[in-house]
Amino acid sequence: MQLFALGLNHTTATIEIREQVNFSPDRLKHALHEFVERELADEVAIISTCNRTEIYCSSTIDTSEAVIDWLSYYHNVPKRQLSKHLYVHHQLDAAKHLFRVASGLDSMILGEPQILGQLKTAYQTAKAADTLGKLLSKLFQHSFSVAKRVRTDTAISSSPVSVAFAAVRLAQQIFGDLTERTALLIGAGETIELTARHLHENGLTRMIVANRTIDRARQLAKEFSGYAITLEEISVHLSEADVVIASTASPTTVLDMKTVKAAIKVRKHRPMFMVDIAVPRDIDSKVSQLEDVYLYTVDDLNEVIQENLRSRQQAALQAEEIIDVQVNHFMGWLNSLSAVDTICHLRDQAHDFRHNLVDKAKRMIDNGKSPYEAIDYLAHTLTNTLMHTPCTQLRQAGYNGQDELVLAAKQLFQLNEEVDS
Repeated sequence: MQLFALGLNHTTATIEIREQVNFSPDRLKHALHEFVERELADEVAIISTCNRTEIYCSSTIDTSEAVIDWLSYYHNVPKRQLSKHLYVHHQLDAAKHLFRVASGLDSMILGEPQILGQLKTAYQTAKAADTLGKLLSKLFQHSFSVAKRVRTDTAISSSPVSVAFAAVRLAQQIFGDLTERTALLIGAGETIELTARHLHENGLTRMIVANRTIDRARQLAKEFSGYAITLEEISVHLSEADVVIASTASPTTVLDMKTVKAAIKVRKHRPMFMVDIAVPRDIDSKVSQLEDVYLYTVDDLNEVIQENLRSRQQAALQAEEIIDVQVNHFMGWLNSLSAVDTICHLRDQAHDFRHNLVDKAKRMIDNGKSPYEAIDYLAHTLTNTLMHTPCTQLRQAGYNGQDELVLAAKQLFQLNEEVDS
C-alpha cells in the first residue's frame, strides 16, 4: 500500500500562492468527493489552513503526479507554477511529516497548538465524507497521540508563542501601552479568541468583535466586556479602532481600500495597526499603501515570532526523538499489513484441515472406535497434514541451495540451532 502526502506551506510558498490553493471549509467536502470520484486514491484527507494546504493519500500505486494535476485543475493554477512550491513525501517520510505537523514542529510558530485542532477537523471532515479507510484513520489517530505525548513530555508549548501573541506583541511595539486603545477583531474563531485573550491580558479593555454570525460575536465580546457587530457594520465602527486584527474564512476581502481610507479620514490620520491573519486575505493588500496604516500579514509576523522561539529549540530536539520512535512504530504496523492476507489464508487452511479431520474422528467414534484411537488419529493426521507442504518446500530449498529460505524457516518457527545427536 502506498502512503504519500503532498502540499505546500509557509516555507515553500508565499501567501499569494497559498491563498490560490486554499480549500474553504464549505468546499472541502465537495473537493474530497470529487477526488474520490476521479479515483485518484483509495483514501484521502485534506488539511487547508492559512499556512498550509496538504493532501494525504493512500493508494495501491503511487498517484502523486495525478493528484498534483488535480490540485492544479481544481484551483485553476498552472501546474508549472504550482509544482515548484510543492513537496511530496512517501511512506515513512509522509508519516513523519504528519507527526511533525501535528506536534507543531512544522509550523511558522514552533510548537503552536492550533494546528492539532485543525488536523482533527480535517480528519473529522474526511471521515464524514467517507474518504478515510484503515490506513489514514490509523495514521491520523497516531499523529494525535504523538502530538499529545510531545506536549506532555517536552516544554514545546511552555511559552506563549502564536500568531495571535505575535500580533499583539507587534501592536505593543507600535503603540506602547494598549490600555487606552480600541481593538476591532474581525471573525470569532479560535485565532481571534486567542488574540482577544492576549489583548485583554496586556491591558486593552475596549474591544469590538465583528462576525458574520452575530450570536458568536456576542458570545466572544461578552467574555472580554466588548460589544458585537455584524460584518456589514464594520464601516460604521472602523474609525474607532486603533488595532484591527482579521481572521475569517471569507473567500473574498472583508475590508476594502475605500472603507479603510474613509475611516482614516474620520480618525484625522491617527495611525491604525492592522494584521490580516486570514488566507485568503480579509484585507485588501492595497491598504498597505495608505500612509497612516500599518498592515501586516501572517508572513510579516515571522520576525516577531522568531524572538519568542529560543526557549522551544531544545524541546523541539526532544520532540524529534519522540517522533522518530513513533514513526518506526507506525511503519511497523503498516509493513505488517502486507502479511495479513497470508496469515488469514494460512489460518483458514488450518481451520479447514481441522474441521475435516474432526468430522472423521467423530465418525470413527460413531463406528465403534475408542475415543483414544480417534484422538490419536486426529493428532497424527493433523500434524502430518500441516507439516507436509512446509517440509516438502524446505527439502526442495535445501536441494536447490536456497539457504536463505531454510534460515527464514528457522527464524519463523523459532527452531533451535542445535540438534540432539
